[in-house]
Amino acid sequence: MFTDGPALDTLLKGLCLTAMGMVWVVILVRINGLRSFSKMTNFDFVMTVAVGSLLASASQSADWYAFLQAVYAMAALFVVQFTTAKLRRGSDRFEAFMQNQPVILMREGEINETALAHTRVAKDDLLAKLREANVKQFSDVQAVVLETTGDISVITGESCSPELLRGTKSITSKR
Repeated sequence: MFTDGPALDTLLKGLCLTAMGMVWVVILVRINGLRSFSKMTNFDFVMTVAVGSLLASASQSADWYAFLQAVYAMAALFVVQFTTAKLRRGSDRFEAFMQNQPVILMREGEINETALAHTRVAKDDLLAKLREANVKQFSDVQAVVLETTGDISVITGESCSPELLRGTKSITSKR
């Protein structure tokens, strides 16, 4: 691809193709905006993993066609993400289709065991998140929410604005 010597060619391919791929990703992010690698939705997570995989493919390309295919695929991912974000903003129905609903795991100091079971979150994981948030007493917790990204948010304090929990789902046992 670059030279006739296999060792030198492998080294140059690794360095040059990786650098060109990285520059391409930076250009795409500059065009698409800061949201390109956010963790706001499950789609964003897939986007990040896919771009990383394509960058690795581009870096290991055996010829220019394979490199260009990876570069074009990266651009296509950014176009799909941009289009999806526009559609989500413009349509509640599309938003509901694309996005999971956040789930309340704990409310006003009480752990919702049904929600933990439904979301497959272990109680020990919930307790770890409470410790990370420096919670000293369950009664200090207003809400714990499993976000659409898989992150867990802990809201502490005297009260919790209902607006902060807008769009969340409370799961109750069916008795």
